[in-house]
Amino acid sequence: MNISRTKFVILFLIFAFVFQFVTNSLSLSETRLFPAHGEPFLATGSQTGWKSVVSVILLPVKIVLIGPLLPYINLLRQEPDTPPPFFLIGFAFYWTILALSIYYIFSKIKRSKKTDAL
Repeated sequence: MNISRTKFVILFLIFAFVFQFVTNSLSLSETRLFPAHGEPFLATGSQTGWKSVVSVILLPVKIVLIGPLLPYINLLRQEPDTPPPFFLIGFAFYWTILALSIYYIFSKIKRSKKTDAL
């Protein structure tokens, strides 16, 4: 990889937050980063035709990005006035670990291709 680890993590975090915002904006009636209490977090509620198709296509990505965080989200939702930074911090922490794992896998693949070429 020709990109530094820090830059990769920062770009991953930016794109993950943008992805989360856009997919929730498409699937919910109001534009907000997180669904309200009681609404499905993976955006699987009832929707119109094209929104349903987009939701089904993007659901595997949302499961990877948010699925492991559901217990954390449910824990935070037990308190009715949980400040949004707690959600953002949890997402950023998990997505940083995910980004570092992906970076490590890509760098291993690239190194193995270089040694095979020699």
